[in-house]
Amino acid sequence: MSFKERVFSGVQPTGNLHLGNYLGAIKKFVALQDSYDCIYCVVDLHAITVPASVWGGPQELPRATREVTAAFLAAGIDPRKHIVFNQSQVAEHAELAWVFNCVARIGWLNRMTQFKEKAGKDRENASIGLYAYPTLMAADILAYRATHVPVGEDQKQHLELCRDIAQKFNSDFVDSIRAHGYGESFFPLTEPIIQGPATRVMSLRDGTKKMSKSDASDYSRINLTDDADAIAQKIRKAKTDPEPLPSEEAGLDPRPEADNLVGIYAALTDTSKAQVLAQFGGNQFSTFKAALVDLAVAKLGPIGGEMKRMVQDPVYIDGILGDGAARAQAIAAETMKAVKDILGFVRR
Repeated sequence: MSFKERVFSGVQPTGNLHLGNYLGAIKKFVALQDSYDCIYCVVDLHAITVPASVWGGPQELPRATREVTAAFLAAGIDPRKHIVFNQSQVAEHAELAWVFNCVARIGWLNRMTQFKEKAGKDRENASIGLYAYPTLMAADILAYRATHVPVGEDQKQHLELCRDIAQKFNSDFVDSIRAHGYGESFFPLTEPIIQGPATRVMSLRDGTKKMSKSDASDYSRINLTDDADAIAQKIRKAKTDPEPLPSEEAGLDPRPEADNLVGIYAALTDTSKAQVLAQFGGNQFSTFKAALVDLAVAKLGPIGGEMKRMVQDPVYIDGILGDGAARAQAIAAETMKAVKDILGFVRR
């Protein structure tokens, strides 16, 4: 059967959104609005898969959820034309995840590298939720039968699992799917969307490590709520090497810090690294950093200011989330009804 083109993606409410979150995800969410029916989710069920000391506990979660929502809105996502909500308000995510727990295979989950990275050496003490995280992610996507997901390199494996789950469900229950009038398949094989430069933004202090809120040094990242002075100071102090910028992209290898800063500039201007180097190649980093400061302040300053304003009005943000959740649930409920019929569950 043919599927309506629809994008789904989500961001965890783990606090301190930074430039990597913006360039790697939120900025791209905004661009996709022009081409797709979009559903954007604050994935708070995913947040609790790790200890409360990591996600902040019940006192921190509401603030972090509203901050991500404010970032969506401040960056330019339109909650009237598209859907913005938080995951825990739509119970079908968890319900479909259980079905997918019964479709997915242990061997598939054992191959997930992110679990190994996040659980570390003490895997026996990791939560079942962290282990089953990818099946919930598949449910997030397929509850809306989304055809496309914007993903970074670190999420591609999870999307491949989502496709495997969809394919196995379609194969295992093909006769029932046909009998209920859905043709040969009920779930789409969701396609990844990987766009543009700087899909993976690295630390300003170490170009070999991903920019992260958990880094001990605040100078490793630009927070979306940083003011102009903080943005400027962090870029000026960003680690570089003594050589001028190269004139061609091949000259960035192996220069991780230079590659990272050029990629950030390219992503903020919607150009390529090659175009940035054509403009700044041969210049010292002091010249390039000055231009990057001006650009980053101009692009990020208004977003940070609007985020700060919005989080002061939780009633407004909660209204957006509530409206989005009602619209999302209307879609997810239809999916779940069909899944129950296909599986043979008796329902009202």
